Amino acid sequence: MISVTGKRMMSARLLLWLGGMAMLILTGCNNEPSESSNVLVSTSVAKHMKLTQQDIPMHYTTSGSVTSDHRVSISTRLSGYIRDIAVREGDSVKVGQTLLHVDSVHAKQALIQANADLSNAKADMLRYASLLKEGAVTSQQVDKVKLRYEVAKSQVKQANHQLSYAKIISPVTGVVVEKRMSQGDLASPGMTILTLEDPSSLLVKTYVSEQFVGQIHDGDNVDIEIASLKKHFKGTVRQVVQAADPVSHQFMVKISLPSVEDIHPGMYAQTGFQTGTRKALLLPEEAILLQAGLHAVYVMDAAYIAHYRLVRVGQKNQGMIEILSGLHDGDHVIWGATPALRTGMKVQL
Repeated sequence: MISVTGKRMMSARLLLWLGGMAMLILTGCNNEPSESSNVLVSTSVAKHMKLTQQDIPMHYTTSGSVTSDHRVSISTRLSGYIRDIAVREGDSVKVGQTLLHVDSVHAKQALIQANADLSNAKADMLRYASLLKEGAVTSQQVDKVKLRYEVAKSQVKQANHQLSYAKIISPVTGVVVEKRMSQGDLASPGMTILTLEDPSSLLVKTYVSEQFVGQIHDGDNVDIEIASLKKHFKGTVRQVVQAADPVSHQFMVKISLPSVEDIHPGMYAQTGFQTGTRKALLLPEEAILLQAGLHAVYVMDAAYIAHYRLVRVGQKNQGMIEILSGLHDGDHVIWGATPALRTGMKVQL
Protein backbone atom coordinates (compact mmCIF):
# COMPACT_ATOMS: atom_id res chain seq x y z
CA MET A 1 0.00 0.00 0.00
CA ILE A 2 1.23 3.49 -0.90
CA SER A 3 0.76 6.10 1.79
CA VAL A 4 -0.92 9.45 1.22
CA THR A 5 2.43 11.19 1.58
CA GLY A 6 3.95 8.93 -1.11
CA LYS A 7 1.11 9.70 -3.50
CA ARG A 8 1.59 13.44 -2.94
CA MET A 9 5.33 13.16 -3.63
CA MET A 10 4.69 11.22 -6.86
CA SER A 11 2.12 13.81 -8.01
CA ALA A 12 4.56 16.64 -7.27
CA ARG A 13 7.32 14.95 -9.27
CA LEU A 14 4.94 14.37 -12.19
CA LEU A 15 3.90 18.01 -12.21
CA LEU A 16 7.54 19.14 -12.13
CA TRP A 17 8.38 16.82 -15.01
CA LEU A 18 5.44 18.07 -17.12
CA GLY A 19 6.37 21.67 -16.36
CA GLY A 20 9.95 21.06 -17.44
CA MET A 21 8.83 19.47 -20.71
CA ALA A 22 6.51 22.42 -21.44
CA MET A 23 9.34 24.87 -20.86
CA LEU A 24 11.58 22.91 -23.23
CA ILE A 25 8.90 22.94 -25.95
CA LEU A 26 8.27 26.67 -25.56
CA THR A 27 11.99 27.37 -25.56
CA GLY A 28 12.48 25.32 -28.74
CA CYS A 29 9.62 27.12 -30.55
CA ASN A 30 10.54 30.69 -29.63
CA ASN A 31 14.33 30.70 -29.53
CA GLU A 32 16.35 31.48 -32.63
CA PRO A 33 18.55 28.70 -34.08
CA SER A 34 21.89 28.36 -32.31
CA GLU A 35 25.04 27.97 -34.34
CA SER A 36 27.75 28.88 -31.85
CA SER A 37 28.10 29.46 -28.14
CA ASN A 38 30.05 32.66 -28.78
CA VAL A 39 27.82 35.73 -29.18
CA LEU A 40 29.18 38.25 -31.66
CA VAL A 41 29.17 41.89 -30.65
CA SER A 42 28.29 43.53 -33.97
CA THR A 43 27.39 42.71 -37.54
CA SER A 44 27.05 44.50 -40.84
CA VAL A 45 23.60 44.36 -42.44
CA ALA A 46 23.33 44.37 -46.21
CA LYS A 47 19.57 45.00 -46.46
CA HIS A 48 16.94 46.54 -44.25
CA MET A 49 13.36 47.69 -44.70
CA LYS A 50 10.96 49.82 -42.68
CA LEU A 51 7.53 48.24 -42.81
CA THR A 52 4.66 50.35 -44.07
CA GLN A 53 1.17 49.23 -44.94
CA GLN A 54 0.60 48.88 -48.68
CA ASP A 55 -2.51 48.53 -50.81
CA ILE A 56 -2.82 45.02 -52.24
CA PRO A 57 -5.65 43.68 -54.44
CA MET A 58 -8.48 41.65 -53.00
CA HIS A 59 -9.43 38.66 -55.13
CA TYR A 60 -12.61 36.64 -55.53
CA THR A 61 -11.66 33.11 -56.60
CA THR A 62 -13.82 30.79 -58.69
CA SER A 63 -13.31 27.59 -60.66
CA GLY A 64 -14.06 27.02 -64.33
CA SER A 65 -13.03 25.06 -67.38
CA VAL A 66 -11.21 25.82 -70.61
CA THR A 67 -13.35 25.69 -73.71
CA SER A 68 -13.11 26.82 -77.31
CA ASP A 69 -14.76 30.02 -78.41
CA HIS A 70 -15.32 28.47 -81.84
CA ARG A 71 -17.26 25.20 -81.49
CA VAL A 72 -18.88 23.74 -84.61
CA SER A 73 -21.44 20.94 -84.85
CA ILE A 74 -21.18 18.98 -88.11
CA SER A 75 -24.44 17.60 -89.54
CA THR A 76 -25.87 16.73 -92.95
CA ARG A 77 -28.66 18.15 -95.06
CA LEU A 78 -29.44 14.73 -96.51
CA SER A 79 -30.93 11.53 -95.17
CA GLY A 80 -28.77 8.47 -95.76
CA TYR A 81 -26.23 6.03 -94.43
CA ILE A 82 -22.79 7.29 -93.42
CA ARG A 83 -19.96 6.04 -95.66
CA ASP A 84 -16.19 6.50 -95.42
CA ILE A 85 -15.97 8.46 -92.15
CA ALA A 86 -12.31 9.50 -92.08
CA VAL A 87 -11.79 11.02 -88.61
CA ARG A 88 -12.14 10.20 -84.93
CA GLU A 89 -11.86 12.01 -81.59
CA GLY A 90 -8.59 13.87 -81.16
CA ASP A 91 -7.80 14.16 -84.89
CA SER A 92 -6.75 17.54 -86.22
CA VAL A 93 -8.55 18.73 -89.34
CA LYS A 94 -8.10 21.64 -91.75
CA VAL A 95 -10.54 23.84 -93.60
CA GLY A 96 -11.85 22.02 -96.66
CA GLN A 97 -10.79 18.54 -95.50
CA THR A 98 -13.27 15.74 -96.24
CA LEU A 99 -14.75 14.35 -93.03
CA LEU A 100 -17.28 11.76 -94.29
CA HIS A 101 -19.70 10.81 -97.05
CA VAL A 102 -23.45 10.23 -96.84
CA ASP A 103 -24.91 7.71 -99.29
CA SER A 104 -28.22 9.41 -100.20
CA VAL A 105 -30.38 7.32 -102.54
CA HIS A 106 -33.08 10.00 -102.79
CA ALA A 107 -30.62 12.69 -103.97
CA LYS A 108 -29.24 10.34 -106.65
CA GLN A 109 -32.72 9.45 -107.89
CA ALA A 110 -33.67 13.14 -107.97
CA LEU A 111 -30.64 13.87 -110.18
CA ILE A 112 -31.52 11.02 -112.56
CA GLN A 113 -35.11 12.26 -112.83
CA ALA A 114 -33.98 15.86 -113.40
CA ASN A 115 -31.62 14.79 -116.23
CA ALA A 116 -34.46 12.81 -117.87
CA ASP A 117 -36.81 15.80 -117.70
CA LEU A 118 -34.09 17.99 -119.19
CA SER A 119 -33.63 15.60 -122.12
CA ASN A 120 -37.39 15.56 -122.85
CA ALA A 121 -37.64 19.34 -122.57
CA LYS A 122 -34.71 19.81 -124.96
CA ALA A 123 -36.20 17.41 -127.51
CA ASP A 124 -39.56 19.19 -127.35
CA MET A 125 -37.90 22.56 -127.79
CA LEU A 126 -36.07 21.42 -130.94
CA ARG A 127 -39.26 19.84 -132.37
CA TYR A 128 -41.35 22.93 -131.69
CA ALA A 129 -38.72 25.11 -133.31
CA SER A 130 -39.05 23.09 -136.51
CA LEU A 131 -42.84 23.20 -136.39
CA LEU A 132 -42.75 26.96 -135.92
CA LYS A 133 -40.84 27.31 -139.23
CA GLU A 134 -43.56 25.30 -140.93
CA GLY A 135 -46.29 27.38 -139.30
CA ALA A 136 -47.77 24.36 -137.49
CA VAL A 137 -47.48 25.96 -134.03
CA THR A 138 -47.65 29.44 -132.67
CA SER A 139 -44.82 31.41 -131.07
CA GLN A 140 -46.64 31.30 -127.72
CA GLN A 141 -46.49 27.48 -127.74
CA VAL A 142 -42.79 27.62 -128.51
CA ASP A 143 -42.21 30.03 -125.61
CA LYS A 144 -43.91 27.60 -123.21
CA VAL A 145 -41.67 24.78 -124.37
CA LYS A 146 -38.56 26.95 -123.93
CA LEU A 147 -39.70 27.88 -120.42
CA ARG A 148 -40.10 24.18 -119.53
CA TYR A 149 -36.57 23.59 -120.82
CA GLU A 150 -35.15 26.37 -118.62
CA VAL A 151 -37.00 24.94 -115.61
CA ALA A 152 -35.56 21.49 -116.33
CA LYS A 153 -32.02 22.91 -116.48
CA SER A 154 -32.58 24.63 -113.12
CA GLN A 155 -33.81 21.36 -111.58
CA VAL A 156 -30.69 19.55 -112.77
CA LYS A 157 -28.51 22.24 -111.22
CA GLN A 158 -30.44 22.02 -107.95
CA ALA A 159 -30.20 18.21 -107.89
CA ASN A 160 -26.42 18.37 -108.44
CA HIS A 161 -26.14 20.93 -105.67
CA GLN A 162 -28.19 18.76 -103.33
CA LEU A 163 -26.07 15.71 -104.09
CA SER A 164 -22.92 17.67 -103.26
CA TYR A 165 -24.05 17.69 -99.61
CA ALA A 166 -23.28 13.97 -99.52
CA LYS A 167 -19.62 14.96 -99.17
CA ILE A 168 -19.16 16.74 -95.84
CA ILE A 169 -16.07 18.92 -95.48
CA SER A 170 -14.66 20.76 -92.47
CA PRO A 171 -15.65 24.45 -92.26
CA VAL A 172 -12.85 25.26 -89.77
CA THR A 173 -9.35 24.26 -88.77
CA GLY A 174 -9.63 22.50 -85.44
CA VAL A 175 -9.79 19.27 -83.49
CA VAL A 176 -12.49 16.59 -83.43
CA VAL A 177 -13.70 16.56 -79.82
CA GLU A 178 -16.83 14.44 -80.20
CA LYS A 179 -18.00 11.70 -82.58
CA ARG A 180 -21.66 10.82 -82.14
CA MET A 181 -22.18 8.57 -85.15
CA SER A 182 -20.09 5.94 -86.93
CA GLN A 183 -19.86 4.42 -90.37
CA GLY A 184 -23.09 2.61 -91.29
CA ASP A 185 -25.35 4.74 -89.09
CA LEU A 186 -28.36 6.42 -90.66
CA ALA A 187 -27.94 10.20 -90.64
CA SER A 188 -30.83 12.62 -90.79
CA PRO A 189 -30.87 16.34 -91.64
CA GLY A 190 -29.84 18.48 -88.65
CA MET A 191 -28.56 15.53 -86.59
CA THR A 192 -25.06 16.20 -85.18
CA ILE A 193 -22.45 13.70 -86.39
CA LEU A 194 -19.19 15.34 -85.29
CA THR A 195 -18.19 18.28 -83.09
CA LEU A 196 -15.11 20.38 -83.89
CA GLU A 197 -13.32 22.97 -81.77
CA ASP A 198 -10.80 25.59 -82.80
CA PRO A 199 -7.91 25.41 -80.26
CA SER A 200 -6.53 28.79 -81.32
CA SER A 201 -9.42 30.71 -79.73
CA LEU A 202 -9.71 29.47 -76.15
CA LEU A 203 -11.54 30.95 -73.20
CA VAL A 204 -12.40 30.06 -69.62
CA LYS A 205 -16.04 29.77 -68.61
CA THR A 206 -16.77 30.29 -64.93
CA TYR A 207 -19.66 31.34 -62.71
CA VAL A 208 -19.57 34.18 -60.17
CA SER A 209 -21.86 34.96 -57.27
CA GLU A 210 -24.42 37.72 -57.63
CA GLN A 211 -22.63 39.43 -54.73
CA PHE A 212 -19.57 40.13 -56.91
CA VAL A 213 -20.95 40.29 -60.47
CA GLY A 214 -21.42 44.07 -60.20
CA GLN A 215 -17.66 44.50 -59.65
CA ILE A 216 -16.68 42.56 -62.79
CA HIS A 217 -16.68 44.33 -66.17
CA ASP A 218 -15.68 43.59 -69.74
CA GLY A 219 -11.96 44.16 -70.26
CA ASP A 220 -10.94 43.52 -66.63
CA ASN A 221 -7.71 41.56 -66.09
CA VAL A 222 -8.10 38.17 -64.42
CA ASP A 223 -5.49 35.92 -62.78
CA ILE A 224 -5.82 32.38 -64.14
CA GLU A 225 -4.14 29.29 -62.73
CA ILE A 226 -4.19 25.92 -64.50
CA ALA A 227 -3.15 23.40 -61.85
CA SER A 228 -2.26 20.61 -64.28
CA LEU A 229 0.33 22.86 -65.94
CA LYS A 230 1.42 24.56 -62.68
CA LYS A 231 1.34 27.88 -64.53
CA HIS A 232 -0.32 31.25 -64.09
CA PHE A 233 -1.74 33.34 -66.92
CA LYS A 234 -3.35 36.71 -67.38
CA GLY A 235 -6.79 36.67 -68.97
CA THR A 236 -9.28 39.34 -69.96
CA VAL A 237 -13.00 39.37 -69.24
CA ARG A 238 -14.66 39.09 -72.64
CA GLN A 239 -18.29 38.88 -71.58
CA VAL A 240 -20.42 38.92 -68.46
CA VAL A 241 -23.70 37.20 -69.27
CA GLN A 242 -26.35 39.44 -67.73
CA ALA A 243 -28.69 36.62 -66.78
CA ALA A 244 -28.28 34.44 -63.68
CA ASP A 245 -28.76 30.70 -63.57
CA PRO A 246 -32.24 30.17 -62.04
CA VAL A 247 -30.98 27.35 -59.79
CA SER A 248 -27.56 28.54 -58.57
CA HIS A 249 -28.25 32.29 -58.98
CA GLN A 250 -24.76 32.72 -60.43
CA PHE A 251 -23.67 34.58 -63.55
CA MET A 252 -21.56 33.13 -66.34
CA VAL A 253 -18.34 35.00 -67.16
CA LYS A 254 -16.24 34.30 -70.26
CA ILE A 255 -12.51 35.07 -70.02
CA SER A 256 -10.22 35.20 -73.03
CA LEU A 257 -7.00 33.20 -72.72
CA PRO A 258 -3.60 33.91 -74.28
CA SER A 259 -2.50 31.63 -77.09
CA VAL A 260 -0.45 28.94 -75.29
CA GLU A 261 0.41 25.60 -76.88
CA ASP A 262 -0.04 23.54 -73.69
CA ILE A 263 -3.61 24.69 -72.95
CA HIS A 264 -6.36 22.41 -74.24
CA PRO A 265 -10.18 22.48 -74.03
CA GLY A 266 -11.56 20.72 -70.97
CA MET A 267 -8.75 21.67 -68.58
CA TYR A 268 -9.65 22.78 -65.04
CA ALA A 269 -8.84 26.41 -64.24
CA GLN A 270 -9.02 28.71 -61.23
CA THR A 271 -9.77 32.39 -61.75
CA GLY A 272 -9.08 35.35 -59.46
CA PHE A 273 -11.13 38.51 -59.99
CA GLN A 274 -9.90 41.72 -58.36
CA THR A 275 -12.76 43.11 -56.29
CA GLY A 276 -10.96 45.92 -54.44
CA THR A 277 -7.88 46.65 -52.32
CA ARG A 278 -6.87 46.29 -48.68
CA LYS A 279 -3.96 47.28 -46.44
CA ALA A 280 -1.22 44.74 -45.72
CA LEU A 281 2.41 44.43 -44.58
CA LEU A 282 4.68 42.92 -47.24
CA LEU A 283 8.23 41.60 -46.99
CA PRO A 284 10.60 40.17 -49.60
CA GLU A 285 10.82 36.37 -49.48
CA GLU A 286 14.57 36.52 -48.79
CA ALA A 287 13.98 38.40 -45.53
CA ILE A 288 11.97 35.54 -44.00
CA LEU A 289 13.72 32.63 -42.27
CA LEU A 290 12.27 29.11 -42.13
CA GLN A 291 13.34 26.96 -39.18
CA ALA A 292 11.58 23.73 -38.13
CA GLY A 293 8.46 24.76 -40.03
CA LEU A 294 8.29 28.18 -38.35
CA HIS A 295 8.76 31.54 -40.06
CA ALA A 296 10.80 34.29 -38.43
CA VAL A 297 12.57 37.57 -39.15
CA TYR A 298 15.13 39.79 -37.45
CA VAL A 299 14.01 43.27 -36.42
CA MET A 300 16.11 46.18 -35.25
CA ASP A 301 15.13 48.40 -32.35
CA ALA A 302 15.87 52.11 -31.85
CA ALA A 303 19.28 51.26 -30.34
CA TYR A 304 20.27 49.27 -33.46
CA ILE A 305 20.03 45.94 -31.61
CA ALA A 306 18.86 42.85 -33.50
CA HIS A 307 15.94 40.75 -32.19
CA TYR A 308 14.61 37.40 -33.44
CA ARG A 309 10.84 37.40 -33.94
CA LEU A 310 8.39 34.71 -35.07
CA VAL A 311 5.84 35.73 -37.70
CA ARG A 312 2.84 34.25 -39.44
CA VAL A 313 2.88 34.61 -43.22
CA GLY A 314 0.11 34.76 -45.80
CA GLN A 315 -0.05 34.70 -49.57
CA LYS A 316 2.71 35.54 -52.00
CA ASN A 317 2.29 38.58 -54.20
CA GLN A 318 4.89 39.25 -56.94
CA GLY A 319 7.91 38.13 -54.92
CA MET A 320 6.59 39.60 -51.66
CA ILE A 321 4.97 37.72 -48.78
CA GLU A 322 2.19 39.14 -46.65
CA ILE A 323 2.86 39.23 -42.89
CA LEU A 324 -0.32 38.37 -41.01
CA SER A 325 1.02 38.68 -37.46
CA GLY A 326 4.25 39.22 -35.52
CA LEU A 327 5.18 42.59 -37.04
CA HIS A 328 3.73 46.08 -36.96
CA ASP A 329 3.73 49.17 -39.11
CA GLY A 330 7.06 50.98 -38.61
CA ASP A 331 9.17 47.95 -37.63
CA HIS A 332 12.66 47.77 -39.14
CA VAL A 333 13.37 44.33 -40.66
CA ILE A 334 16.99 43.39 -41.39
CA TRP A 335 18.57 40.54 -43.34
CA GLY A 336 21.65 39.59 -45.37
CA ALA A 337 24.10 40.22 -42.53
CA THR A 338 27.78 39.28 -42.37
CA PRO A 339 28.37 37.49 -40.03
CA ALA A 340 24.95 35.87 -39.49
CA LEU A 341 22.47 37.72 -37.33
CA ARG A 342 21.93 36.80 -33.69
CA THR A 343 19.78 38.39 -31.02
CA GLY A 344 21.65 41.11 -29.13
CA MET A 345 24.04 42.01 -31.97
CA LYS A 346 24.79 45.64 -32.68
CA VAL A 347 23.63 46.36 -36.22
CA GLN A 348 25.70 48.50 -38.56
CA LEU A 349 23.73 49.67 -41.58
